[in-house]
Amino acid sequence: MNAKFTTLLDELERWNRKFNLTAIRDRDEMVTAHLVDSLAVRPYVKGTRILDVGTGAGFPGLPLAIVEPDRQFDLVDSNNKKIQFVQHVAGVLGLDNVTAVKARTEDYAPGYRFDTVIARAVATLRGLLDIAGHHVGEDGVFVALKGRYPGEELQSLPDDWGYDVAELTVPGLDSGSRHAVLLRRRM
Repeated sequence: MNAKFTTLLDELERWNRKFNLTAIRDRDEMVTAHLVDSLAVRPYVKGTRILDVGTGAGFPGLPLAIVEPDRQFDLVDSNNKKIQFVQHVAGVLGLDNVTAVKARTEDYAPGYRFDTVIARAVATLRGLLDIAGHHVGEDGVFVALKGRYPGEELQSLPDDWGYDVAELTVPGLDSGSRHAVLLRRRM
């Protein structure tokens, strides 16, 4: 395993002893549910500016930033302890391509839009568009990571958003249990 991934998990374990950053405490489960799951979406990330909405302890943003050093990642969460952790780890790992922001996504105003907006386990598809759809650039994509196929949620999408759904293969997780919903503005 990449040394930066090892350090990320070491720090996550250390901080988890003091703060409840993630419910996953087992190291092998962390590898599967945090690292491998985060990296499974890599083929769907486009452009150079990426926004990770509701990043929590930095997933999927931190693992993606490790393997994509030429892309800029803004990781946003309203939980101060989680953003402090993201800032700490980005510093320890020398991730100059990570900006950690304590804010509610709907209030975040960076002054530009993003090529990719990504969210994992944050809200329904409609809820995600309501709080973060305005951050997606004109030709950008909103990548919403979901568990099982979100059929009902897809039916509630506004007409000005089109979508594709990709089933993700995450070794160690049941097949069919992870999907990337790729949302794009209709022109």
